[in-house]
Amino acid sequence: MFKNIVARIKAVMYRMGLIKGVKKLAEHKDIQVNEEFYKHIDDWKALYKGYFSAWHDISYTTISGTKKRRMATLNMPKVVSQELATLIFNERCEINISETSLSENIHNVLKDNNFIKKFQDYLEFKFAMGGMVIKPYVAEDKMKLSYVTADCFVPISWDHDRIQEAVFPNEFRRGDKKYTHLEWHVWEGEEYVIRNEVYENKGSDDLGVKVSLKQFFPNLEEETRIIGYNRPGFVYFKPNTANNFDPASPLGISIFANALDTLHSLDIAFDSYQREFKLGKKRILVPDSAIKTVVDPETGKVSRYFDADDEVYQAFNMGDSEDKIHDISAELRVEEHISAINSLLNLLAMQVGFSSGSFTFDGDGVKTATEVVSENSKTFRTKQSHENLIEAGIQELVGAIVQVAELYDLFERPAKDYEVTVAFDDSIAEDQNAEISKQVQLVTNGLTSKKKSIMKIHGFSEEEAELLLKEIREDSATATAEGIDFFGMNRTSGGKKNAEVS
Repeated sequence: MFKNIVARIKAVMYRMGLIKGVKKLAEHKDIQVNEEFYKHIDDWKALYKGYFSAWHDISYTTISGTKKRRMATLNMPKVVSQELATLIFNERCEINISETSLSENIHNVLKDNNFIKKFQDYLEFKFAMGGMVIKPYVAEDKMKLSYVTADCFVPISWDHDRIQEAVFPNEFRRGDKKYTHLEWHVWEGEEYVIRNEVYENKGSDDLGVKVSLKQFFPNLEEETRIIGYNRPGFVYFKPNTANNFDPASPLGISIFANALDTLHSLDIAFDSYQREFKLGKKRILVPDSAIKTVVDPETGKVSRYFDADDEVYQAFNMGDSEDKIHDISAELRVEEHISAINSLLNLLAMQVGFSSGSFTFDGDGVKTATEVVSENSKTFRTKQSHENLIEAGIQELVGAIVQVAELYDLFERPAKDYEVTVAFDDSIAEDQNAEISKQVQLVTNGLTSKKKSIMKIHGFSEEEAELLLKEIREDSATATAEGIDFFGMNRTSGGKKNAEVS
């Protein structure tokens, strides 16, 4: 009862202006990111989901007046984002860590969090919306990984290396009220501070008034201060594409951000292709008198010359020629539509970094042709370009996991420096046998070292390659000695065999 009274008093005070709400998130702290940029993220998200009202809600005019309908879509933003994410990261990718005990601990964390599947999903979201974030944290004495999409991440400060501070907004509803949870990650001197706040929204544009955190998140602390962090408690991933919308921003852009006109044209063409069958269906004009009922004078049976319920027939008052029947069926332009859609798909492929012909439309749906890709193709170069940033992000993620694990005594940081490498799946470019043959030829011709070839073939770090090379040399030396003894080739200094064969 008391809480309700206080709530009513607060509501009155808010309306009187005695309690000020935060109008916008940017007014809450010195946030340098342009809020208008998030309008683009919302648009990219809508296109990825397959429904962008500005495009797909269309009006058209008929004899009976203006009507509305939803445009059909190929949903190519989803297709290109999924295809690129699948090409880059899958279950064949390996994360290699040079320090053995750390490698075991990190792989246990990744396995417990179903990292391979989750990371591939969020890579897709990253390509579609321009970025994503992973936050390691501890719950119930276990390391957890939290994934955040681009629309729920606002950077506060950054340098040339990484984003240093950020806030994670999350909107939710309770009944008819909207609330916003803000999770701040900021530096205050040597301390890394995590703050949690909840605001109750009173209007469409306002962040609202700060309310009690515990009533919604009883297990969260309002403030946590950490000493000993050497990096932020989150890792930001973005596509390796320059942000031409806001060059000063650290945020990434969608891989299809500069292909919106092409995407719109594709949906227009596909919508027209679908409607071609509806609007071009068979139609026959018959005299309106021919669909009237006729009574047989002898039997009294009522009948029609044509079935009035058959939509093929259209009644028309033809005047002098009312005894004629006209077939006005239009010729379907199927091939013309397919050709137009394929030309647009080739343009889209070029704009998002795929080779021409990567996507084709055959009338049943879009087919992809990225199973085998040459190393000098545009698709493969785009793949490698994005892999560079992803590998750097995974290296940052391992460092973030290590510092959280050290804070909660889950496992210790290695005493010496360690190396993190990612072996991506390049089987789309050539099979493993071809890669091995190429490396053997390079070593034979003195164009690379055995260690470099081992690193390339197995995706090993330099230390791992050195260990394997040492084992190979030891096995080779042992095999050679055994072979000499087996064939009785071990000779004395006089040149005679130690054992004569009788």
